[in-house]
Amino acid sequence: MRFAGYAAIFDAPDRGGDIVRRGAFGVVAPARIGLFWQHDMAQPIGVIEQCHEDSRGLRVIARVDQPKAAALICDGAVKGLSFGYRVRAADHRTYRELTDLELIEISLVRQPMQPLAQIHAVENASTKENADGL
Repeated sequence: MRFAGYAAIFDAPDRGGDIVRRGAFGVVAPARIGLFWQHDMAQPIGVIEQCHEDSRGLRVIARVDQPKAAALICDGAVKGLSFGYRVRAADHRTYRELTDLELIEISLVRQPMQPLAQIHAVENASTKENADGL
């Protein structure tokens, strides 16, 4: 099962008071980024196939190999995305503006810190249906 979505949305404050700015991720090497369940690095659930910045945020296309996670996504029970990172540079104003980040991992989460960071398309391998946007 594959999905597409945004792990980060630019210029929108998250629940913790951070804003990710365009260019913060730079060039991302998908092969170096893990896909995990709830930021638990002991629970890998798939592979990041594509990951890059576009005008909206950090767009991700991934394949989920863990059957329980795939079922939750297909059922719409889990649609949040999040990312683990280290801050290289930030401006401290009303919000902490993240301008340079080291991307560590991407996770499927029930409650993303950034409510707009969600899966927007799902491809179900069993039916070979390709959702718009994947």
